[in-house]
Amino acid sequence: MSGQWLSSNACRIGGKLDASLRGIVWECMELTVYSAAWCPDCREAKRFLAKHNIPYKDVDIETTPGAVDEIVKHTGKRAIPQFVIDGEWVQPYVAGEGFLYDEMAKRLGVTGSR
Repeated sequence: MSGQWLSSNACRIGGKLDASLRGIVWECMELTVYSAAWCPDCREAKRFLAKHNIPYKDVDIETTPGAVDEIVKHTGKRAIPQFVIDGEWVQPYVAGEGFLYDEMAKRLGVTGSR
């Protein structure tokens, strides 16, 4: 069961489970994705998150006032998708190369990148 996400509360269980449930470590993560429906890299990022059952809050830059300004404020550029993982801004792709599967899998604590 180690490393599985519990979608209802964005937590995963880590550590070794035994009959007494000692050693369970709850790791809660807050993930926000800044995206747009027309963005292919955004769609790929969301497919990755869905495949690994990682819950997230989606901020559509087309319908959320101030979202683009927020991205520029924190990253210095107008680029999506952007992940905000526990308050840290992370660009989950490289322009022209695509989504960073292995890096994001490691960062989000999941096995199997694609």
